Amino acid sequence: MLANSPTSGHFLRVSGQHSLRGRGAAENPGNRFEKIQLEPDADWNPAEDQAPGTHFLRDLTQTIITYNDSPDVGFSASINAYRGCEHGCIYCFARPNHEYLGYSAGLDFETRILVKERAPELLRKELAAPKWQPQVIAMSGVTDCYQPAEKKFKLTRACLAVLAECRNPVCIVTKNFLVTRDIDLLQELARHRAAAVFVSVTTLDSALTPKLEPRASLPAHRLEAIAQLSAAGIPTGVLIAPVIPCLTDHEMPAILKAAAEAGACRAGYVPLRLPFGVAELFQNWLERHFPERKEKIMNRIRALRGGKLNDPNFGSRLEGTGIFAEQMEKIFEVGCQRAGLNSEKFELNSSSFRRPATPQLDLW
Repeated sequence: MLANSPTSGHFLRVSGQHSLRGRGAAENPGNRFEKIQLEPDADWNPAEDQAPGTHFLRDLTQTIITYNDSPDVGFSASINAYRGCEHGCIYCFARPNHEYLGYSAGLDFETRILVKERAPELLRKELAAPKWQPQVIAMSGVTDCYQPAEKKFKLTRACLAVLAECRNPVCIVTKNFLVTRDIDLLQELARHRAAAVFVSVTTLDSALTPKLEPRASLPAHRLEAIAQLSAAGIPTGVLIAPVIPCLTDHEMPAILKAAAEAGACRAGYVPLRLPFGVAELFQNWLERHFPERKEKIMNRIRALRGGKLNDPNFGSRLEGTGIFAEQMEKIFEVGCQRAGLNSEKFELNSSSFRRPATPQLDLW
């Protein structure tokens, strides 16, 4: 059931060394835009507290296609039917976006999911408008369009159906095996060189994934998704993002090899950056799971980001800077060469686009 989304207010909980089952964050840090914060009762015991459930809230947005002028992301138009993400990846750069909604970048981001029920209808309307210039639309530019909520609401599939009808090119990034459910629509788009999917693989360690990305698909399932998509004739790649220095960076060659063997033809990577409140959440996560590596990991992130934990500048934000960034780039390039990835150029094509059919007016 959907409820109308409240505009502000969240509960500040600090769980210290305790993890919450099925959640990446264990706390709700204060919202940087809110002057009033709610504190837990003095007798609150985080060790006995149950993991909070997920609440789905109605998002009454009036448009669905968003635009950006970033020169380094490869697209200018994107859509997503959900805000917030139940995958709960502790490192997610999208977490601070929830603060603009009055929520926290912590548990609220994972448990307060805003659902754009009208997404397919709005997409059809915007593609039919004369001002729409056919171009690649990205899905999961912020949060994952195949997060667990999609299994219930099926809005991503409905949007894909509109895109397939219009033959408008789409590029998807996901870490959920659920993408294979929509192979039929992706195949139809691929017939017109209008579909590409990148499966995000952060690690091959099935024991690390539930800690790092608690409600995302396990690594073996993501590789199987690559295999099924590729076998269906859908251009498929692997995205190693984020690469976490001193934790997952050593896996890059193995991930590239495994993805290529599964059928991937393209690959990309992005080093970890920690904007705004994500830095505190990630450091607390390290303290809970890898306290002995915390300082080394944090120092290496700073070395990649010009002495800071986040670099928002175009170009360097997706690559990092310094000797360790150069080393990471070289390892990636050699890994791709050995695996046979990125050997051929591929571009999506919008030449087959057609406006969606509009219903006839009833003249009687």
